[in-house]
Amino acid sequence: MTDVVVLPGERAPVTVNISRWRAEVPPDAWPDTLPPSGEIWRRDVFAVADAYRAGSVSPRQLLTAVLVWGYGPIGYGPWRATRSLDADPDGKRLASALEEVTTSAPGEEALRRSYQRFRDPDHARLPWLGPGLFTKVLYFVGYRRGLGGPQPLILDRVVASQLPAEAGVGRRNGWSSEEWLAYLRWAAEQAQARCVEPDAVEMAVVRER
Repeated sequence: MTDVVVLPGERAPVTVNISRWRAEVPPDAWPDTLPPSGEIWRRDVFAVADAYRAGSVSPRQLLTAVLVWGYGPIGYGPWRATRSLDADPDGKRLASALEEVTTSAPGEEALRRSYQRFRDPDHARLPWLGPGLFTKVLYFVGYRRGLGGPQPLILDRVVASQLPAEAGVGRRNGWSSEEWLAYLRWAAEQAQARCVEPDAVEMAVVRER
């Protein structure tokens, strides 16, 4: 568990029906450290990601933790998550996509390659795991707090719809890796100007616009 109680900019946890998720997700893919209350903060998913990088959590358990938080109370969340997990029963596709972002400070090229692998059916593309979800995986695994510069951030429909034009992201789904990286650079510049973390910029974009 991280020492951070609540990340700056995070107003509330995501609340889920944890019993339903546990009943529908394959037992081997369940991360036991998720709060039994069903109130999931970003810190809880970061704790699973830390354990993944340390080798004590599997890629499938990592993906489940991210999807529980990502889908939240949406009713079809467990069903879609299970379809994604079933397409990678040994977690090798996920591990391949995340290999370069588990380093101490993944650079832009590593982030680009990981993003592209998640979109490539010959590498790590999984059903129901588009950019709006796999950028959440990249965020939790690849974010390095305190380092500054471009950091992997979430890019989903909500974020994209609120970003200004100068962030370089279209308002559609299915963004390219270059659009994602342009957004990361823009967020890094905003973070430096505001003396905050890049993910605080992401949270503020959704909240303020």
